[in-house]
Amino acid sequence: MASKMKKEKVAIIGSGLIGRSWAMLFAGVGYQVTIYDIIPDIVQKALKETQEELDSLEKRGLIRGTLTAAEQFACIKGTAELKDAITDAIYVQECVPERLDIKKKLYNEVDRLVGPNTILASSTSTFMPSLLSEEMKHRAQVLVAHPVNPPYYVPLVEIVPAPWTKSEYTTKARELMTEIGQKPVTLSRQIEGFALNRIQYAILNETWRLVADGILNVKDIDVVMSEGLGMRYAFLGPLETAHLNAEGMLNYCERYSNTIFSVSATMGPTPRMEGKVAEQVAKELEEMVPIDKLPERRAWRDACLTKLAQLKKTI
Repeated sequence: MASKMKKEKVAIIGSGLIGRSWAMLFAGVGYQVTIYDIIPDIVQKALKETQEELDSLEKRGLIRGTLTAAEQFACIKGTAELKDAITDAIYVQECVPERLDIKKKLYNEVDRLVGPNTILASSTSTFMPSLLSEEMKHRAQVLVAHPVNPPYYVPLVEIVPAPWTKSEYTTKARELMTEIGQKPVTLSRQIEGFALNRIQYAILNETWRLVADGILNVKDIDVVMSEGLGMRYAFLGPLETAHLNAEGMLNYCERYSNTIFSVSATMGPTPRMEGKVAEQVAKELEEMVPIDKLPERRAWRDACLTKLAQLKKTI
């Protein structure tokens, strides 16, 4: 077993679903992982849930990485002391709640503990890295490594540098993401919403308009994606899809650019997700998936995502 393990240490700050997923991904290739949270009982609960999930994944043939469930769990420990987690770590993945005050307080503490070579990465989907690091001594080491929820089952990671992030840390972060089996993309600079959420918000905004205007109900709108666009986009991005749907991209532009522009001009202002339409959408969704069935539906989703990832590897 020892030959499969690495000596390098990775720290995970925050023991929720995202943090546990990151821990399993790093442990999957043998990194020594320390999960930090502020309360010892929470840490122990997270370790117990991590072990149970690894065992379950192994039994279902869905475990990732190069080690067995037992070997992976042997790489993971927990602590309620931030210094213990940070000391000697080559990489820190922050996964605390999406509140800027909480994150900035944490980064100020981390700044006092971290060495000059450690990469400091945030899982944030909301805040640009400059907001987290502008007052830090070690701000050149800070970047965003934004996963898709849940990161264990969806491999994309957006790597986003602050204006002052040194390229060597961005490059190393990408290398680490690739090593643990994720699919990193690197933004050339920070931008609000990064890439994934900007695209996701565009889709959500138009589906919202279609409900508000009474064009489609919620169930049928989701069918448009799950049985149409989503089937393509599971294997191809929108640009390659367009490239294949004509005799190359230039031919696609010749054929469809005027239509796309004209239709897009009818889409109207960005809607707010509130009020009566929000109540209507929520009602229809709860008819499809009652609130008490959400955990069951999430488990089904995660199993589907894992099987899809396995299928993509074989083609």
